[in-house]
Amino acid sequence: MTSHLEGHGVRLGAVGLLTLATLVGTGAAHADTATRALPAGCSGTAPIKCHYAVSPGNYDVTVSIGGATAAETDMWVEARRLMLPATKTAAGAAATYSFTVNVRQPEGQPTGQGGTGNPGLDIRFAGTNPQVSAVSVKPATQPLVAYLAGDSTVCDQFTAPYTGWGQMITPAVGPGASVANYADSGESSGSFLRNSALFPALLPKVRANDAVFIQFGHNDKQTSASAFRSNLTSMITQVRAKGGVPVLVTPPVRRQFNGSRLTSTALHVNGVGVNLPAEMRSVGTAQNVPVIDLTTKSKTLVESLGPSASAQLYLRSSVDGVTDNTHFSQYGASRMGGLVLQSIREQRLPLAAYLR
Repeated sequence: MTSHLEGHGVRLGAVGLLTLATLVGTGAAHADTATRALPAGCSGTAPIKCHYAVSPGNYDVTVSIGGATAAETDMWVEARRLMLPATKTAAGAAATYSFTVNVRQPEGQPTGQGGTGNPGLDIRFAGTNPQVSAVSVKPATQPLVAYLAGDSTVCDQFTAPYTGWGQMITPAVGPGASVANYADSGESSGSFLRNSALFPALLPKVRANDAVFIQFGHNDKQTSASAFRSNLTSMITQVRAKGGVPVLVTPPVRRQFNGSRLTSTALHVNGVGVNLPAEMRSVGTAQNVPVIDLTTKSKTLVESLGPSASAQLYLRSSVDGVTDNTHFSQYGASRMGGLVLQSIREQRLPLAAYLR
């Protein structure tokens, strides 16, 4: 079977892949009830879970999916970071895919909200009758890293259905580049800048030409224009001093309508009257920094769907049906991530060369 990502993957024989996996795996190979052999470090059937005892860092991961029977397999790493959407393989066919994966501890949000996960690399293969025949994990050699600095609409959320858009852009990122998501729930531009687990932890890791995507606004409800500009400028200056490439991302809209149009609150005019996206665009111009205008792009999307249909982008409680008009469903996060990726391509930002 020809992979839809052909040209981006490294195709190796199953024996070679298994040998590499064994070097970093935990335990011997397992077999499920259908006697289908699993790579070392993996167990289970649906889902298949694999664990590799590696240190924090970036790793080149190559997987072969498929087997004797028809299958549909998706691949997730660490704290619900999607790497491969549901992919079908015919009986007797296999497909090989490669990624560069960022591993850190805690796995999800840097402050540990929602859980800290396990040290090392966790991979989960889910879907309808998921099948995996080989996994290779080896240290990556100086990949380009895209760091994400933001809030709960960006972060790696442990618990479904909560999903940040940073969890959903990863399938589009080919080998040689990884996404390191340092976004954290509840953070404003000021709190992210000051918290030792957040910007001060991210900054020392930035290498020349790494991109740092900076999105704030949701929690800057009482932040003055001058403080907001100062916080953003400080991050920009410090990232540039490390040789990195800062990119500003205006916040995605909330789902709050007045008739068929979004309200000023939805568009992030805060409690003290500051138009936060406008301030961010202004800082971008003043500092000559690329700006992804996710506010405008998401406004167009949400208003085009209207007050009713736009609910599918946001969380809905299974208990009372009430919609959370700020946080995203998995579908909504994938749509928001798609808008970010669109801008990365349009502006030819550093990550663009690695997008599939």
